Amino acid sequence: MNQQTLNLRDIHLPEPISWWWPLAPGWWVLLACTLLILAALFIIRKIYRSRQLRRDITTELALIKQQFQQSQNRSQLAKSLSILLRRASISYYPKTNIAGLTGEHWLDYLDSTNLRRSEKTSFRSNTGKVLLSAPYLPDDTELDFDTQSLIQLCEAWLMAPHRKTTRGQPS
Repeated sequence: MNQQTLNLRDIHLPEPISWWWPLAPGWWVLLACTLLILAALFIIRKIYRSRQLRRDITTELALIKQQFQQSQNRSQLAKSLSILLRRASISYYPKTNIAGLTGEHWLDYLDSTNLRRSEKTSFRSNTGKVLLSAPYLPDDTELDFDTQSLIQLCEAWLMAPHRKTTRGQPS
């Protein structure tokens, strides 16, 4: 037969298959595992960082107790605990205006944010009121207060769970 009479078309091959799409099931499994590992690492890192403040406070509180055991300086103990309380409260409640609180307002704030508070563990008690004047006294000033009660009061507040806030006031 004659080639002109047959009206044949050229062979059209399909598009070449891409090496990356569609992915084989093994690649999907590998991608899912990678994403799960990354999510787990992100969550673990976030948990570790959220507990870092508690570890730092515990370490500094232990250091303050150790220094008091060695020196028996009540004035220095009250100053150190006052500073630690203020630093911790600013860290626990960063969006509130704590730095400017003084006097009875500071003690009221500490009592209002203490979730484990009772009548015996109030900063408005005589034990807690030492924190009002101690930071402003000279180091050699003799203070008369129950050191163990003050340490327990401050430790109870520092180790109590604190709720992070977003609106400006602790809940």
